[in-house]
Amino acid sequence: MFDRAKVQEAVNAGSGVLRLEPTWVPRSFMIPGRRLKLHPDDLYAFGGHRGGINERWFSSTTKASNGPATTPDEGLSYVHPAAGTRFLLKDAVEAAGDLLLGADVMEREGGWNLLCKFFDNMGPIPHHMHQSDEFASKVGFKGKPEAYYFPPQYNQLFNNFPHTYMGLEPGTTKDDIRRCLERWNQGDNGITFHARAYRLEPGSGWQIDPGILHAPGSLVTYEPQVNSDVFAMFQSEVEGRIVPWDLLVKDVLPEYHHDLDYLISMLDWEANVNPEFGATNKRHPVPVSPVAEMEEAGYREMWVTYGGGYYSAKELTVLPRRTVTIKDAAAYGLIVTQGYGTLGGTPFSTPSMIRFGQLTEDELFITAAAAQEGVKITNPSTTDPVVILKHFGPGNPDAEPLRRDL
Repeated sequence: MFDRAKVQEAVNAGSGVLRLEPTWVPRSFMIPGRRLKLHPDDLYAFGGHRGGINERWFSSTTKASNGPATTPDEGLSYVHPAAGTRFLLKDAVEAAGDLLLGADVMEREGGWNLLCKFFDNMGPIPHHMHQSDEFASKVGFKGKPEAYYFPPQYNQLFNNFPHTYMGLEPGTTKDDIRRCLERWNQGDNGITFHARAYRLEPGSGWQIDPGILHAPGSLVTYEPQVNSDVFAMFQSEVEGRIVPWDLLVKDVLPEYHHDLDYLISMLDWEANVNPEFGATNKRHPVPVSPVAEMEEAGYREMWVTYGGGYYSAKELTVLPRRTVTIKDAAAYGLIVTQGYGTLGGTPFSTPSMIRFGQLTEDELFITAAAAQEGVKITNPSTTDPVVILKHFGPGNPDAEPLRRDL
């Protein structure tokens, strides 16, 4: 049994601010976009047979689902306390979730229930979907809605395909998609002929609910999502790379592996062919408070992920030579995308190059008690703002006014 006292000691030492180690995840069949600041020599640190590292996971209590070669702690975040040995955030939540998330959240949710990551690919990935609870539960997982935000600080280069195919063209039929699946072993099965590509815009984002087909493009994407790694690839070839049928049925019961009607039934058909897909699913930043009032106080804070109850996210900017105290209603993880300073007395800084296995100062976790009391952030720079992305789990009360009936 993990020692609860160890969590309490770490929380007390950091006044509710915990430093997290970088968590890197490789993906086979993908080409890293090389913008996550990982040293070029470390892009294949898991071995060439595992694929390149194109994801960094934040505040993760979710193990990556990368097949039989997945390492025991792959995808899991480690807490690096000020004193003592490191420990898994997953173990800390299981042993002392009330200290981190609050007793009310643990009673309601039973855990952190959030996965957040940076995704960074050189080009597009296959048109795919994430199963709903209905279908994911059949293989022992949760359904997976997810959100996208494209942080400008990580997107100075757009790489090879800064567009994402999302949904299906209105008028597409299930027979159209069935024919695509029937052509799987003939190279490109042509499913993107039935989809619409949207150009990706730094500083904006999207909401992708379960059952919606999407083929993320080549911008670095900040992705809050439900803590599940289920998916089904519906495109058989991307940029000349063959996608095996196994990746279509990875999270499907064996008896349905070749049942095309069942596979198509996993799609949320109305959401895919929605003629107002962009208006329904695109997200523009929304100020937390009137911008002039925030800037006078030394900061700007914008909602960048909102609309549902599963997760939410903010982008906080602290202006040069300013100190602010920011309150939130719930615990959160954060990644610093620009600047340096102190947060709750803990130093932070944005690295320019990271070696695999190296500790950084850009990722922290803030307990519910510290967030509610208010976290003091100081930006000592005379020129540069501090920019922080903050990811919240389900049920954040502050995000409720932006809830949408989707």
